[in-house]
Amino acid sequence: MCQNASHCFILTGGPGAGKTALLEHLAGQGIAVMPEAGRGIIRSQMAIGGRALPWEDRALFAELMLGWELRSLSAAATLPGPVLFDRGVPDVAGYLTLEELEVPAHVWQAAETHRYNSLVFLAPPWEEIFHTDTERRQDFDTARRTCEAMRRVYTELGYNLVELPRASVSQRADFVRARIGV
Repeated sequence: MCQNASHCFILTGGPGAGKTALLEHLAGQGIAVMPEAGRGIIRSQMAIGGRALPWEDRALFAELMLGWELRSLSAAATLPGPVLFDRGVPDVAGYLTLEELEVPAHVWQAAETHRYNSLVFLAPPWEEIFHTDTERRQDFDTARRTCEAMRRVYTELGYNLVELPRASVSQRADFVRARIGV
């Protein structure tokens, strides 16, 4: 877990809202970033013919995401200063909720136990930049519903959500840097 949870910041929202581009930009400015679980899992599962994919076994996919997010928290413990996460443990509960699957007690326990900074950045759905690809197969309506599922879960867990502006990557980066004190 982060040595100081106040230095662990989550960026969440629906797919295709510019989270990864923003985090790559911030990483280029020297800020520590933890990558998204979903894309990594999809790539590795596709490479090995695995079934832990959101279009094959959503519950297994969620379990792998949970393990990934917990590992990311452990890895962040060795990093100084602020660390930005491309999603976090609560996103697993949000995903399961979106998919209308039961959220197991251990997922809620992990989300309640493994805390991040209370300020969470929410990337709103943004149709102008939204696109699908090999790993991102959701349509824009699903992106909207995903964002709302994440908003509900993070609010329920007591986080304070701040919505990112629909602006250029560099303007979004300035917005984030100002709020995390960098």
